[in-house]
Amino acid sequence: MEKSLPAAADSVSAGAAAPELTERQRRHLRGLAHALKPVVRLGSAGLSEAVARETARALHDHELIKVKAPGGDRTARDELFVELARRTGSTVVHRIGNVAVLYRPRPEPPGILIPDR
Repeated sequence: MEKSLPAAADSVSAGAAAPELTERQRRHLRGLAHALKPVVRLGSAGLSEAVARETARALHDHELIKVKAPGGDRTARDELFVELARRTGSTVVHRIGNVAVLYRPRPEPPGILIPDR
């Protein structure tokens, strides 16, 4: 039996537009993400379609998540985070080491209120 994904998780293949954030909004989201633990861990296999779907599902449920990637080349890791954000229609709020914070607002009801621009 196949699980059905929330409508927002279907945006994995659609490549929905990522929200544009000001520096003030990024600071606010970084503060909210500080206490979070990574909910998605990328393995040595890298970014698969299944990982992108699970990330989209986590973003639909939580809006703000941490993603942990394996250590290694910094440039490759940054590209991995950017590609994951592109595939899930989210924004990379920031990255420290091998952990990135992704944000995608939920249309209704919004769970996280961020300051206006």
